Amino acid sequence: MNASNPGIRRVERVARGQPSSDGAGVKLTRVIGQRDLDMLDPFLLLDEFGSDHAGDYIAGFPAHPHRGFETVTYMLAGRMRHGDNQGNSGLLTPGSVQWMTAGRGIVHSEMPEQEQGRMAGFQLWVNLPAKDKMTAPRYQDIAPDRIPLVDAGKGMRVRVIAGSFGAVTGPVEGIAIAPLYLDVELEPGAQGIADVPDGHTAFAYVFEGGASFGPAHASRNLDRGELAVFERRGDTLAFTAGAQGARFILVAGKPLNESVARHGPFVMNTPEQIVEAIRDYQSGRF
Repeated sequence: MNASNPGIRRVERVARGQPSSDGAGVKLTRVIGQRDLDMLDPFLLLDEFGSDHAGDYIAGFPAHPHRGFETVTYMLAGRMRHGDNQGNSGLLTPGSVQWMTAGRGIVHSEMPEQEQGRMAGFQLWVNLPAKDKMTAPRYQDIAPDRIPLVDAGKGMRVRVIAGSFGAVTGPVEGIAIAPLYLDVELEPGAQGIADVPDGHTAFAYVFEGGASFGPAHASRNLDRGELAVFERRGDTLAFTAGAQGARFILVAGKPLNESVARHGPFVMNTPEQIVEAIRDYQSGRF
C-alpha cells in the first residue's frame, strides 16, 4: 500500500470500552454510548458481550420497547432467542446477524437459550433519519451461511455482513445509512485495506489481539478492547496486525447530521417526540 496516499484515513481518536450492564443485569463492555464516546453519528451505541460464566448473561434482556432506531446483533458464540409483541420469534446462533428496524415501535426480548458455556457478540444501535423514524418495524435475520467469508490472501479473512469488500457484497440491504460492517481477521504481521465511502463515519473495534490503523507514517496502535475513530476524509482504511494477530469489526455509515433526543430505548429528534413515544408505549400503541 502507498503510505502517502491521501485516500488512506488517519485515526482521529481512540476510545476504550467501559464495563457496564444492561437488561436484567447482563455484564458487558460499552464502547459507544459511554462517557468518553457518547455517540458517533449515526451510531448511538456499541456493546460487546462475552463471558464463559452463565451468571454474567443468564438473566438476558426481558421485554423492552424501542422506537426511532435500529439494533444490530452479531453473535460470535452462544444462542439467543428473540421474540416480540408482534408474534415474531427467532434464534440467533454463532455467526448469525439480526438487523432490526424498530421504526415506530416494537416491544421485544432477547433471552439466552443456554444455561452454560460461552456467550459472546456485539450489539450496535444505528440511528434512523427523521423521515424513517415512524416506519413499520422489520427484521433481517441472517443465518451464518448467508454471510460471505472472503479469503483476501496474505493472512487476511473478512466476513462481509453489510456493504461491500472488493467484489463481494453482504446480505444486509435497504438500510438508510448505506452501512459497511466487516469482521476482519488478520494473521500476525498481516496487512490489509478496505474501501469506505468518503465522508462516511467509520470506526474499528479490536476484540482479539492488536493492530495498527492508518497510513504507515501516522499509524496508531490499538490493543484488545480499544476503538479507533477515523477522520471522515478519504476512501481507504489501512491496518496491520501485531505479533499476536488481530480480529476486529470495521463499521461505517453515512452521518445523518440531525438533532438527537434520547431517553432510554427511544431515540427521536425532539423532546416532544420522546414524550409522545413514552405515552404511546404506556398506552399500548406499540
